[in-house]
Amino acid sequence: MHPHLPLPELSPLLPWLDRAGLAVFAASGALAAARARQTIVTACFFACVTGIGGGTTRDLLIDAPVFWMRDAAPLAICLSVAAIVWLLPRRFWPEQSLDWFDAVGLAAYAVYGAGKALGYGIPPLPAAVMGVVSACMGGIIRDVVAGVPSIILRPELYVTAAALAAGLFVGLTLLGLPAPWPAVIAAAAGFGLRAAAITRGLALPAYKG
Repeated sequence: MHPHLPLPELSPLLPWLDRAGLAVFAASGALAAARARQTIVTACFFACVTGIGGGTTRDLLIDAPVFWMRDAAPLAICLSVAAIVWLLPRRFWPEQSLDWFDAVGLAAYAVYGAGKALGYGIPPLPAAVMGVVSACMGGIIRDVVAGVPSIILRPELYVTAAALAAGLFVGLTLLGLPAPWPAVIAAAAGFGLRAAAITRGLALPAYKG
């Protein structure tokens, strides 16, 4: 394993963003299973693949130890969240709750993923891409497993919001803005753009050729 910069030195918020992103992504996966009236085993599986899928892909690509293989907490969070979602009646979950859970996870994990990549010595542009991978892959895996159209194929902004959060964090960090402001600003910007996409249907223009 090559030496790396501890995440709290990049920003003390990064470990918290990791846990927050993990929990809300797990909730979105479990909710997808609950809406399909699946068993609690399926809910737990969906929660785990959604929560850890993006981070696993990121860690493999940046040559880091896969985070949930060294620490039981991520799996414990996913399983606990899945149980809570599955046990609560459906009336507790508004129609767009999956989208909002996903939006929070997207912003948090985009920033965390970019920060972890920077900490492992990855150059700025690939580090930002790793933020996008961290934020998007879990949701993509969830949708593929659930047999529904992938979130990235919907017209409203999704990957763009992750790219904004990851790119802004990397850029502000390189500019020397003191922690935790790069993480705060980047996560807020990514969530804000995704929220606008959910509420107003913001989308990039489609190919017209």
